[in-house]
Amino acid sequence: MLSDEALRQRLRDLEAFNVERTETARNPDKLGEAICAFANDLPDSRQPGVLFVGAKDDGSCAGIEITEQLVQTLMGFGRDGQIVPLPTLTVRKVTLDGCDLAVAEILPSDSPPVRYKGRSWVRFGPARPLATPEQERRLVERRRRAVLSFDEQPVLGATLADLDLPRFETEYLPAAIAPDVLEANHRAVSDQLRALRLLGPDGVPTVAGILVLGRDPRQFLPGAYLQFVRYDGTEITETLRDQREIDGALSDLLRRLDDVLEANIARRTDLSGASTAIVPDYPLLALQELARNAVIHRAYDGTNAPVRLTWYDDRVEITNPGGPFGAVSAENFGRPEATDYRNPVLASAAKDLGFVQRFGSGIPRARLALQRNGNPPPEFRVEAAFVNVTVRARP
Repeated sequence: MLSDEALRQRLRDLEAFNVERTETARNPDKLGEAICAFANDLPDSRQPGVLFVGAKDDGSCAGIEITEQLVQTLMGFGRDGQIVPLPTLTVRKVTLDGCDLAVAEILPSDSPPVRYKGRSWVRFGPARPLATPEQERRLVERRRRAVLSFDEQPVLGATLADLDLPRFETEYLPAAIAPDVLEANHRAVSDQLRALRLLGPDGVPTVAGILVLGRDPRQFLPGAYLQFVRYDGTEITETLRDQREIDGALSDLLRRLDDVLEANIARRTDLSGASTAIVPDYPLLALQELARNAVIHRAYDGTNAPVRLTWYDDRVEITNPGGPFGAVSAENFGRPEATDYRNPVLASAAKDLGFVQRFGSGIPRARLALQRNGNPPPEFRVEAAFVNVTVRARP
C-alpha cells in the first residue's frame, strides 16, 4: 500500500492519470467504472490507480463522513462479480491534513480487458471513456506478457471449429456484454472471443473456451465431467441404484446437474408444526452451490479425474480434484474473506451465465440453506490433491 505521504502527493497532483477524486459515493457506477479503468491500466504504467472518496476535483476536502458502510461498499467491488475478472484492490480510511478520506488502491490486472457490467472502461489522460476496439486489442495482447492461469492457456490441437459459435452469439455474448455495447460492436467473432479470453491471441481456443463453448470438451480435457453415483444404503459396497456421467459445455453440464439433483432429493411431509409442510431431505440450493463450486474451482490440469458426486441414503459427498489454491488454505477454507480463483475465466463465465450469484458466497449460502432446512452443517476435508464435502440428510 502507498504511504500517507505518497497518497498526499497523488491527491495534490491534478495532472496524474492514475488518480480519481469524487466527493461522495452516491454514484456506485462512477466508482465501478473508475476501478475497472485502473485495473485495465491502458497506459501500461504497472502502477496502482488510486480512488479518493471524500475529495473534490481540485484535491481539497469534501468534508464527508467516512463510514464503515462506505468502506464496505468499495470493498464489494472486489468480490461481487460486477467487475470481471475480479480486481485486486485494498480499501482503507485515512486522514490526510485533517481530511477524512476513503482510499481504494487498484492494481493493474494480469488478465485484461477488465469489464464492469459488461463494459470495458479505460483511463485516457484525465478522461475515462469506454475502450475502443483498438484499445481492447492492446489489452488482449498485453496478456501474453503475464503468467496466464491454466484456463487462459491455449488447447493444443483445438481450432475455432471446435467451439459452438452459435451458442456464443446467442447465449454467452448477450450475457457477458452490455446490450448497448453489443449493439455498437462490429468486430469479428474471433476478436470478441479474444476479448473474453475464450480464444488466445494466436487464434487457438483457450481451456476456458473449450469448457464454456466446446462442442465436446472431453475430447481435449478428459476429466471435464461430473460422475454421479447413487447407492441404496450408506456404504460404497451397497447396491448401485443409478450412475451417469454429466458432461457438455458449462451451461449444459450445470443444467443437467440441476436435473439430477432435483430428481434425487426426497420430500417428506412434516407434521410437527401447526400446519403440514413438505420438507426436502436436502435443500436444492445448498447442493447446487457446492457442486457448482466443485466444477468451477477444480484443477483441470495434471489430472483426468472428474468431479464425483456420490449419493448415499444418509449423505451426499462431493469430491473435486485439486486442493486449496492461492490465498485459500486448509485453515481458512470456506470463509467469505478467503477467496482465490484457480480458473478466473471459467468463474467469470459462470457468473455471466447466471450460475454464480456473487463470488465467494457459495459456501456461506450453502451453510445458510442447510441450517434453514434443518440439516447439519457441511463437513469439509481439505487435502493437497482434493477437496471433499459431506452434506448429511435432514434428520
